[in-house]
Amino acid sequence: MPLEELLADWQVPAPTLDALRRSYGYSEVRRQKPDETLLDLLAHAAHALSTLSVNKSHVRYVLYARTVPVSLPHPLTPLPELCELLNLRGATAFAVSHHGCASGLLAVDIAGRLLAVDGEPDALALIVAGEQVFTLDETLRPEAQIFGEASAACLVSSDGPRDRVLSYVTLQRGDLDHWANDSVDVAERFAKEYTGLMGDVIGAAAERAGLRVEELRLILPHNVNVRSWRKVCKRLGVPPTTVMLDNVPLIGHTFAADSFLNYRTAVDNELLTEGDRYLIVSAGYGAIFSAMVLEH
Repeated sequence: MPLEELLADWQVPAPTLDALRRSYGYSEVRRQKPDETLLDLLAHAAHALSTLSVNKSHVRYVLYARTVPVSLPHPLTPLPELCELLNLRGATAFAVSHHGCASGLLAVDIAGRLLAVDGEPDALALIVAGEQVFTLDETLRPEAQIFGEASAACLVSSDGPRDRVLSYVTLQRGDLDHWANDSVDVAERFAKEYTGLMGDVIGAAAERAGLRVEELRLILPHNVNVRSWRKVCKRLGVPPTTVMLDNVPLIGHTFAADSFLNYRTAVDNELLTEGDRYLIVSAGYGAIFSAMVLEH
C-alpha cells in the first residue's frame, strides 16, 4: 500500500508526507489482505523454512518474538494453533515481547541459552516474528501507520555450521521510555540521545565479538528513519552503505521481524559470503537498544 493511501484518512500535511518519504525513506508498506489472519502470517513464514519439515522431531521450543504484549483480543493467542498446524505439539511455546521491536534478538539469545542448558546436541528452537496492526496504540496514531505486516522465521541450535552468534549486547534506558515516563520532554530527549545510544550498542557488540566496527561486513538495521542511520554511520566512522536499507521503502517497519527479513534480503542479494562478520541492530520502546554480531 502506498504511503499516501495508508495515511489518507489522517489529513496529513504535504510537508509531513514529504518528510516521511525523503527523511525516513518510506514509500510503500506491506499489509495483509482483510481476510488473512495473524496465524496465516506466522504460518507462511514457518512453512517457508525448507529445513523445518525434516527437523520437526528436534524442535523443543517455539518462541514468538513480538513488539506489543497483545497481538489478538484476550484470551486468544496464535501459538497453540501454530504448533498444531506445524505438528510441533510437544514443543514448549511462549511469546517474548519484553524488548519491543528488539525482541527478535532477545528471542535468539533466549533460545540459545535454553538449548545450551538442555545439552541436547540435535535440539532446535523455532523463532517466528510478525504482527498485524491491531491495538489502539498502533491504529490511532498516524506515525504508527507505517508499520508493515510481514513475518519471518528461523531455526536456532546450540551449535552447528551455519551463522554463528559471536556477541549480543542490550542497553536499557527506562528514563527514555515513551510510555512509562511522565516527563513532557521524553520524546525530545530520546531523539537527542538516539544516535549516541545506537552507536554505543553497536560498538559494544563489535568489541565483545573481538572486532572493530569497520571490520563488520554489513549492518542489518530495523527499518525506521533512514536519516537517523546516516547519523549513526557518521558517529561510527563507517560509510552509509554499510547499513542495508533496501527494505525501508518496500515493506516499512515490520515490528520484530525486521532483523530476520533484512538477513534474508542480504543473503538473497549475495551481500554476505562465508566468513563475513555482520551485525543486526534494533531499538524498541522501553527504551531498548540491542545488537548482535554473527559470522556467516
